[in-house]
Amino acid sequence: MNNDGISKRAGTAIITGANRGIGRAMVEAFATAGYDVFACARSENTEFESFLKNLSSSTGTELIPVYFDLMSEDEIKKGIKTIINYKKPIDVLVNNAGIAYGALMTMTSTDKMREVYQVNVFAPVLIMQLVSRIMMRQKSGCIINMCSVGGIETSPGYLAYGSSKASLIWITKSVARELGQYNIRVNGIAPGLVDTEMGNYKSEEELQKVLNRMSISRMGKTEEIAKAALYIASDDAAYMTGQILILDGGRV
Repeated sequence: MNNDGISKRAGTAIITGANRGIGRAMVEAFATAGYDVFACARSENTEFESFLKNLSSSTGTELIPVYFDLMSEDEIKKGIKTIINYKKPIDVLVNNAGIAYGALMTMTSTDKMREVYQVNVFAPVLIMQLVSRIMMRQKSGCIINMCSVGGIETSPGYLAYGSSKASLIWITKSVARELGQYNIRVNGIAPGLVDTEMGNYKSEEELQKVLNRMSISRMGKTEEIAKAALYIASDDAAYMTGQILILDGGRV
């Protein structure tokens, strides 16, 4: 058990959207807990690879960058095949990558809807399909989908994003039912406002309205979300599946 009180359990994790924000914080948290990590990002980045190299050296874990674009099913399949070819057991999959988009329904094109759904819904489903085959053979595994309170609350101007995350929430619960027989747990995390590039796309006025509703009136920290994912992946959460963990500072 580490200093944070989280049970360490060395294993291997796949984390998408790993090059910034919550994803990068998750790579750091999982590596610190003893996990080898396949850190997935859209395109090659020397700064990202330096980060992985330094973190690998300090934690004694293997951190492997894997690049693929979630807009391309062929690239996703090639990326996951690259991971499979390492012949490592896959203990954890974190579908973290996503895109935000805000516009009123009348201003949201069907092309933009398709783009948001491809990244936020179809890509995570495809990755789950590919990775769960390994987990089913292992008879073990943990899948964590990054959802959002935007998929729980309705708000004008978020048709594409909100409905995509609502779909992912339903999918998470459905897949949990399907994979439970293989000892695979499937859960989601639904953050509210988090201090990231993606989380800061709201206007100052919108941001203040949300902060005024919150019991803890501040934006969340990426490491707070990462620690929640680490808990869900740990043996301490062995009885947890089909759940959506809401981390929104108490939006009531």
